[in-house]
Amino acid sequence: MNPFTQHTGIAVPLDRVNVDTDAIVPKQFLRKVERTGFGKHLFHEWRYLDYEGTKENPDFILNKPENRRASVLLARDNFGCGSSREHAPWALADYGFRVIIAPSFADIFYNNCVKNGILLVVLKTQEVEALFQQVMQKPGAQITADLEKQTVTGPQGKEYHFDINAFSRACLLKGLDQIGWTQQFVDKIRDFEQKLKQEKPWLA
Repeated sequence: MNPFTQHTGIAVPLDRVNVDTDAIVPKQFLRKVERTGFGKHLFHEWRYLDYEGTKENPDFILNKPENRRASVLLARDNFGCGSSREHAPWALADYGFRVIIAPSFADIFYNNCVKNGILLVVLKTQEVEALFQQVMQKPGAQITADLEKQTVTGPQGKEYHFDINAFSRACLLKGLDQIGWTQQFVDKIRDFEQKLKQEKPWLA
């Protein structure tokens, strides 16, 4: 996945609490193991008026003309709750979202997003509300997330600081998932295995 350092993009406000992974990508679309192609199914039951996904719901926020190229998602409490399906971050990433900002996230969803290069930013409830108000007052407004500085800059220029787990931050900055992180130490792992075979051959 691509390294994440800083991203500026159109922010879209999804004003719903407890958005679960089945709402993010409904179960009927979980038929592939590839990570691509799920963006068209993102928020399917809210985006479309028909089962096939051919008739858009004009009232849904992502279907507004100013939000069609959004890459920053503003959300409410407990975003990503429900089942642990990794297809949810696949759909978000495939659609084009690089940053999601909310007061809280479900733990498994949070970790799955980090593995897929999406930065999740936890801010205080009042700070998220301020960003909601700014974006709703100015549709199409942009927000900048800087992972190195651990700041979010709203449309009006105000900065908000966020905390992030050091390991998650390092993985995102380097563009590595957990397997990729481990592969950095393949030489040391090989040396350890060879030494272990010499010292304790019965284990082999």
